Amino acid sequence: MRLREETTLSGIEMAAILISTVIGVAILPFPLFAVRGAGTGAGMLTLMAIGITLIGLLSVIALGLRFPGQSIIQYGAQIIGRPAAAMLNALLIVFYIVLTASAAREFGTVVVTSVLKQTPIEATVIIMLLIAAISARKDLRTFANIHLFYTPIILMPVLLIVCLSFQNAEPLYLLPIFDHTPQILSSLLTITAMFQGFFIITLLIPHMRQQSKAWVSGLSGLGVAGALYLLIITSTVAVFGAEEVKELLYPTLELAKATNLPANIMERLDAAFISVWVTAVFTTLFSNYYFAVHALKQWLGTRDHRLFVFFLLPFLMLIAMLPENVLQMYEGIALIARGGFVLTVLCPVLLLAIAVIRGKRGAADAH
Repeated sequence: MRLREETTLSGIEMAAILISTVIGVAILPFPLFAVRGAGTGAGMLTLMAIGITLIGLLSVIALGLRFPGQSIIQYGAQIIGRPAAAMLNALLIVFYIVLTASAAREFGTVVVTSVLKQTPIEATVIIMLLIAAISARKDLRTFANIHLFYTPIILMPVLLIVCLSFQNAEPLYLLPIFDHTPQILSSLLTITAMFQGFFIITLLIPHMRQQSKAWVSGLSGLGVAGALYLLIITSTVAVFGAEEVKELLYPTLELAKATNLPANIMERLDAAFISVWVTAVFTTLFSNYYFAVHALKQWLGTRDHRLFVFFLLPFLMLIAMLPENVLQMYEGIALIARGGFVLTVLCPVLLLAIAVIRGKRGAADAH
């Protein structure tokens, strides 16, 4: 089944969607995961994760251009046959459902531990899921406009905080650049998982006005998001030192607390940062939810994705509340990271290789 919606996305909109999807809930604990995995080499670990993500991104773009007008949910059957494609599609849909639920739970955990300490975690989780669900009912044009509007709102304040934090930096804290630890491999997969939002591009390429611009848009989106993560990990380690970062549950939030504007216009920026972070969580949840319902629509061949939006909501809430504590939550996120690496990086690479070997290609006028 080929996509029937009008191709309306520009290259800038595609890049904005990638940026605001990749920058999400994990931005708060991200330096902790990186430092635990590589100590002062956390920056290099992040670069490695970006490199791995880049392989998956380029594979997905190549597949999207090879099968114009189709997403991975649709062209998989042409490459590996219907039974195998059906299994892959089911895994992708389940993965994005679990990814959405885990992000909502992580959001709720941060809010009740840092801001609304007397609020039940269930209340914060269901509110964010409801907002994402209502937004996911909208069409592609609304989806793109929301991301385009919120991307600068997310980027500019975070960049400001990171740049200002360097006034408290100690360059010696960043040495040595290479620092190996036993947890480096598992941490690499966890860091790579933070960039898995790039996979939304497989649904978007068929809707671009000029699909050939997917290369520039994809690389720009991942490049900006990756650069921001690199700046965050560098500034956090430079300000606190690797050993102290290991003792902080949400190092990026602590970085905002330790930063102030010149002339003490604002002594602490954590309140402003939290509001920006909530926006980033919403855009990421929105994209994940949107992928899940549209993938279901394409897989089942229905005409309207809105059928599945509120159908999935109880399952998302149930999955989100499964972890009993923060430890179990992050153990679950680590498992999701490993599964996501296989589905969003290895699978596209294998699909592209098989498509090239078998000479499979979509029709040029499929869109």
